[in-house]
Amino acid sequence: QVHLVESGGGLVQAGGSLRLSCAASGPSFSSWSSYIMGWFRQAPGKEREFVATISWINDNSYYADSVKGRFTASRDNPKNRMYLQMNSLKPEDTAVYYCAALRSLELTASPQDYDYWGQGTQVTVSS
Repeated sequence: QVHLVESGGGLVQAGGSLRLSCAASGPSFSSWSSYIMGWFRQAPGKEREFVATISWINDNSYYADSVKGRFTASRDNPKNRMYLQMNSLKPEDTAVYYCAALRSLELTASPQDYDYWGQGTQVTVSS
């Protein structure tokens, strides 16, 4: 079983920045190179939507158009952590943000593909 724990959410004014962190652990994570990681978000009354995905073994990543140029996903392999740096935040970025993991070598933006999820962290951007 893989365990994911997000942190770093909070309240920020529009134009501000936050950095989310995702700590991963569990006996199944002995070989991180087999996994991809994703960031998703869900606003009240809306479906969960893709934000970013990144590979553990190389710099491959891609982003939703709505966050491209403002958000950056990164990873710290020795620490088993993934990060989402969010800059130039907008009120429409307000949502619960989740990290997710999938044992795969191909990046995917579909939340249905991911096997493991964190509990989420709230991000609120005030106007």
